[in-house]
Amino acid sequence: MYRVEETKLLAERVYQIWVNAPHVARHARAGQFLIIRIDETGERIPLTISAVNGDTVRIIFMAVGKTTQQLATLNAGDAILDVAGPLGRPSEIQRYGTCVVIGGGVGIASTPIIAREAKEAGNYVIGIIGARNADLLILEDEMRTICDELFITTDDGSKGTHGFVSDVLKAELERRPVDCTWIIGPAIMMKVTSNVTRPYGVKTFVSLNPIMVDGTGMCGSCRVQVGGETKFACVDGPEFDAHQVDFDLLMQRQRIYTGEERESLEHYHRHDCRCGGDSHE
Repeated sequence: MYRVEETKLLAERVYQIWVNAPHVARHARAGQFLIIRIDETGERIPLTISAVNGDTVRIIFMAVGKTTQQLATLNAGDAILDVAGPLGRPSEIQRYGTCVVIGGGVGIASTPIIAREAKEAGNYVIGIIGARNADLLILEDEMRTICDELFITTDDGSKGTHGFVSDVLKAELERRPVDCTWIIGPAIMMKVTSNVTRPYGVKTFVSLNPIMVDGTGMCGSCRVQVGGETKFACVDGPEFDAHQVDFDLLMQRQRIYTGEERESLEHYHRHDCRCGGDSHE
């Protein structure tokens, strides 16, 4: 069992959990993920490692489906049955020069650990984070302490630049040389934003989030097309060359189990959901 040390509501339906998992914390690197199972009857879900502090690791998620909604009910002192990791290949971080780390929505959760390692490798780090509105922005203060420069965007203009992260990225590419970029967020956001770097020839990584079950490459559910070849996000990724990814196929596969996910959530609310107020601070 893995003890939950701290929980916090960061934004609407977006939660942060610090869990004591020394074997993960000792070896975790930027870009990697873990797989958790809350209890004996729970499903396995992958979550990006957002930060490490001593023996604890941070995960950030949006409570959307059955398992993430159940995870959101946990409080400090509760336990998670299984925490497997770190899994996946670490980010390809080296001294590139000027790096841009971009996060959209809950994808911002992945940016601090990447930005920090990129900075420690001697890079000049520019952060760009965006959300639909100011209330949904997360980790702004943390990213500001890590990055040399940080840009904020909101779809509605309630904070920072009125527009999308891709707009700010394009402006920065026109203003200065950029050597490497990481983009993490919804698949459509990664597709659009990575197309901005394509004509500039900038090395660009994206972190893919296909359906995943075992995290070891055995089940094949996380297969993606990269450069015309089948890859498994859990062992070959989750980061890939953005300009080689078939995003349309990725988005199609993400919708395969929509009906089953809805049914599972409805069953959870009918029979299993713990009622009561949210005690997260």
